[in-house]
Amino acid sequence: MTEKINPKQIAGECAAGYVQSNTTVGLGTGSTAYYALKKLGERVAEGLSIRGVPTSQQSHDLAIEFGIPLTDFSAIEHIDLTIDGADEIDRDFNLTKGGGGALLREKIVAAATVREIIVGDESKMCQSLGAFPLPVEVTPFGWQATLGHLAALGCDPVLRKSDSKPFVTDNGNYIIDCPFGSIDEPKLLEGRVNGVSGVVDCGLFCGLAHHVIIGRSDGTCQELTGHG
Repeated sequence: MTEKINPKQIAGECAAGYVQSNTTVGLGTGSTAYYALKKLGERVAEGLSIRGVPTSQQSHDLAIEFGIPLTDFSAIEHIDLTIDGADEIDRDFNLTKGGGGALLREKIVAAATVREIIVGDESKMCQSLGAFPLPVEVTPFGWQATLGHLAALGCDPVLRKSDSKPFVTDNGNYIIDCPFGSIDEPKLLEGRVNGVSGVVDCGLFCGLAHHVIIGRSDGTCQELTGHG
């Protein structure tokens, strides 16, 4: 029986091949980043020397499991390369992230990164962002008021829940999912959302991605560069 091709694995493993020894690497979160971390663990076992900065508790735990040495911002000035996923990627390399709830740490890591590689399968590419509701991380205090202010920007926001309780991020905050529809000016919307009192950050990532690797169902990778 022919083994089924996993486009996410193809993209993640391809991205892991760009990591060089003696560098600091941002360790992304999500189903495609998982394969990059797993491959990096294999390379570390073969002699690759890196330090990882996890973007979530999930990626922290995977790094420990895969034997990837870790560091944090108290010991570094920048991150050489980050491999992370996205929920949506438009033609200008703007991203929607936060489906897994790790958007704040992902953005902090991305902003400190010299080269950001985004990995995914073909379903992540789109002409414009917005089919995926925009995740917005907010403080628990006054979240109801924050939700009202977000609604005034032109969406019908919903507090994300887990087991009938508010979903809590690694930072102790809540997530409000905001379906804005087609987002034609993501940078402008990012500023408007982040200007709302109570918002910690939103899942629009503009100008942060440098290289996109898309795994395809035929076993190949599409690599796009030149943005960010």
